[in-house]
Amino acid sequence: MKVLYKNGILALLLLAFAGPANAQDAREIVKKADEKARGNSSIAQMTITTVRPKWTRSMDLKVWGKGTDYALLLIQSPAKDKGISYLKRKNEVWNWLPTLERTIKLPPSMMGESWMGTDFTNDDLVKEASVVEDYTHTLLGTEKQAGRDCYKIQMIPKPDAAIIWGKLLMWIDKSEYLQLRTEFYDEDGELVNTMIGSEVKNLGGRMLPTLVEMIPADKKGHKTTITYSSIQFDQPLSDNFFTTNNMTKVK
Repeated sequence: MKVLYKNGILALLLLAFAGPANAQDAREIVKKADEKARGNSSIAQMTITTVRPKWTRSMDLKVWGKGTDYALLLIQSPAKDKGISYLKRKNEVWNWLPTLERTIKLPPSMMGESWMGTDFTNDDLVKEASVVEDYTHTLLGTEKQAGRDCYKIQMIPKPDAAIIWGKLLMWIDKSEYLQLRTEFYDEDGELVNTMIGSEVKNLGGRMLPTLVEMIPADKKGHKTTITYSSIQFDQPLSDNFFTTNNMTKVK
């Protein structure tokens, strides 16, 4: 009886510690992947291409980012959109429209809306929500993606987080901490979008996916791609760079 009792206590202890440890491990994996993609700061050049059954449209962007609090996006082409910019400054997101000479503050309700007619949301581009802080993480196991061994992690939004998704499933490469696949589900558990990272290359001294595709689940022939041409990490950027005034001046 003593052996059974001790074994029972041991089992209870293992169960008590397994849950929190697993959750912490999953959070750390997501944090490492997020930090690798962001750096302390970054300056990126990219092309976003929206593909539809009857047309395709591309935009060139320059994006400055600093930590998780600051981001500034500038559209450089096509000519009709040139100069439009988006700013994230802590909990605020702003949009500058040069044709109207007007700066608009986006309400939280708009973060789930399509960004510039693409399959990405406003939140996908300016990252108002934090994949580290705004979710509860669970390590579901390991699976292969694009021939790479990956952690498969479930992410459930915290009750107080302003997030439209019911859950996310994320696959992160075990050796390089690359975000290779993310599935976005609504509150009813239906798949809405799948984001796939591929064409891993050296960007700014780091191995990262240079092609990111966002593919809607229920819209045949629809997708949006982000192609990175360059990234500079850990460049000196002052907090004062990320201001509504500077949105109208960046080149």
